[in-house]
Amino acid sequence: MHPAISRYQQVRASTSSPGELLVALYDGLFRFLKGARVHLERGERARAAELLSKAYAVVSELYIALDHSAHPELCANLEGLYGFAMDRIMQASQQGSVDCVDDTLRVLTPLREAWKLAVPKAAAEMAAERGR
Repeated sequence: MHPAISRYQQVRASTSSPGELLVALYDGLFRFLKGARVHLERGERARAAELLSKAYAVVSELYIALDHSAHPELCANLEGLYGFAMDRIMQASQQGSVDCVDDTLRVLTPLREAWKLAVPKAAAEMAAERGR
């Protein structure tokens, strides 16, 4: 990776809110899944497997980061979705299945869209409260 890009990513990560980092994780996850899908369609299973491994790592981190003590019901629901996604990503890698990637994208898209709406809204509300 180019040193300037690496430095930019370090600064971005250190200055972003937890919500912004979450959205960035989802963006990366979807980049990996969509890239893997393209490579599977081309029959390039080795490159697809690399991207699926990265996607699995992201979902695994999201799964591990769940704080059941703060929101047990939400975490239980997310745990189920993330578990499903990890299973389908593994199947996609093992079987070379585009359908498994599509299932993962279908299940996680509403979450990604919800976070993309909620994070800026929460930031704006916090800024408004600070301004009072």
